[in-house]
Amino acid sequence: MKINIELESSIPIYVQVEEQIHSLVAAGQLRPGEQLPTIRELAADLRVNFNTIARAYLELDREGIISTQRGRGTFVAGVPDEEQTMRKRIKKLHAIVHSTLDEAHRLGYEPSEIAEIFEEELEKMKRNE
Repeated sequence: MKINIELESSIPIYVQVEEQIHSLVAAGQLRPGEQLPTIRELAADLRVNFNTIARAYLELDREGIISTQRGRGTFVAGVPDEEQTMRKRIKKLHAIVHSTLDEAHRLGYEPSEIAEIFEEELEKMKRNE
């Protein structure tokens, strides 16, 4: 299982891991019943905190993408349906927007400044479609 983490990304690491595992399952590269690395193994491989991977696995388990069986390990539960995929997309968009807004706030931008720039960029995007 190949997962790439972008440390400079505004997307939290646990969301990157979660999304990539979700994509691997949806693409059939991880099949139902296939065992995933343990939380500790994956954390060590990616050189990230154990809790980061635990959070990603917990979210995937809640979505029904994976199943953790005490004493046996973590396995792919099934291919996500369309509703799960849509919820995942919306969740990712929320994470992206939250991270961006949080960074802008830390840098001292006022909500009105952020809203103005957001609207400008959204209009540019609409014109380019």
